[in-house]
Amino acid sequence: RSSSHFPYSFHLSPPCSHPIWYNTKCIIIIIIILCRMSRPVNASRFEGKVAIVTAATQGIGFAIAERLAKEGAAVVISSRKEKNVQDAVASLRSTGSKRVEGVVCHVGKEEDRKNLVQFTLAKFGRIDVLVNNHGINPVFVDIMDIDEKMWDRLFETNVKNGWQLSQLVAPHMKVVGGGSIIFNSSYTAYKNPTSGIAAYAVTKTALLGLVKALAASLAKDKIRVNGIAPGVIKTKMSSPLWDNGEKTGEDNTVLNSEILLGRLGVPEDLGGAVAFLASEDASYITGETIVVAGGINARL
Repeated sequence: RSSSHFPYSFHLSPPCSHPIWYNTKCIIIIIIILCRMSRPVNASRFEGKVAIVTAATQGIGFAIAERLAKEGAAVVISSRKEKNVQDAVASLRSTGSKRVEGVVCHVGKEEDRKNLVQFTLAKFGRIDVLVNNHGINPVFVDIMDIDEKMWDRLFETNVKNGWQLSQLVAPHMKVVGGGSIIFNSSYTAYKNPTSGIAAYAVTKTALLGLVKALAASLAKDKIRVNGIAPGVIKTKMSSPLWDNGEKTGEDNTVLNSEILLGRLGVPEDLGGAVAFLASEDASYITGETIVVAGGINARL
């Protein structure tokens, strides 16, 4: 029977003198419903769009690039090492993502940033999405013990370079009628961080302000600017927080971090969040940073 809550309405005559036909009809209808339900959701919502993802050869960046490509985007990934870029591009293409390219880019070098933008335009002719995924925390020391050189390096990479890339990309987004810029912050931007990552956390808090400032500046050009704030995600960079070589290390991290969902995050969790923010599904969202942390209480 018809129902406003059910998307498929069919009229089935009651069984009569043709039970075989009736049963066959039921089976066909069920198969149709299952096939439609099994289709990927919004599998083409980035069709015709072009995305740049920095630091995308592994971990969160790779998962973001993979998700955007699966949903139809042409994707350009970047990293500092040529071999890592080549391997990541090959891996993405092996999963069926044919419109994937990669280029070496040290985000701290002006010529590399400009080359990343020009490379993307040469390959695909436009830019719709920029994911500033890059970030570093090369030392785990108390904030009072970090030297000035490292302090400056943290802010340059984690904050300044993303702003510089956004400056380069925004004019090209304006030409195509708008776009989406996304920054990778951290749940530590909202919490009292452990001593080893306090300086890193300060840079991630700065990104919250940068997101809001850029959102206000670029709204007139229909460019939305948002951020993600990952929790404890199982990546090489975060391994000092949870990896002691035993499963108990991971379990203790989940317990001590008060992760309500009872597990560490995986890079794919962030891929979905970024795909949402970059898509038209988030067309009325700008200046926001979404915490993706399994329920950790992380708010200013």
